[in-house]
Amino acid sequence: MTVLVLNASYEPFQKVDLRHAIRMLVRGVAVVEEAEEGRTFGHFPVPRVLRLVRYVAMRWRHGRRPPWSKRGIYLRDKGLCGYCGKRGHTIDHVLPQSRGGADTWHNTVLACGKCNNRKGSRTPDEAGMRLRFELRVPRWEELVGL
Repeated sequence: MTVLVLNASYEPFQKVDLRHAIRMLVRGVAVVEEAEEGRTFGHFPVPRVLRLVRYVAMRWRHGRRPPWSKRGIYLRDKGLCGYCGKRGHTIDHVLPQSRGGADTWHNTVLACGKCNNRKGSRTPDEAGMRLRFELRVPRWEELVGL
């Protein structure tokens, strides 16, 4: 179970697991904004949303783009294959790694097994396939999973 953590200004900050959320409550760095009805963890209600007591500057987000990650690709592409739109579960390199393609936001897309196999070590043009959307760097908010 994940818990959304809001900054003191009510901006989305991050998601944490339940164990981390309870530790935040015990240390007094966060308060419960929304809880699951009728469920407790010790004397704490099981939180869905926490809010930090003090504002934390998110300078690390500003001026820097998110680092590439497989999870980030999954969230950016909303779990769908970039070629056919079905549920995707593999990372495909538009310019294959065998030809110098790198793990970057503009060279990777989520793909289903069928499309990934069909494309193989070719570019989408060579395989006669088209991407359903333009590849881009996601916003930080997309990667927090909001």
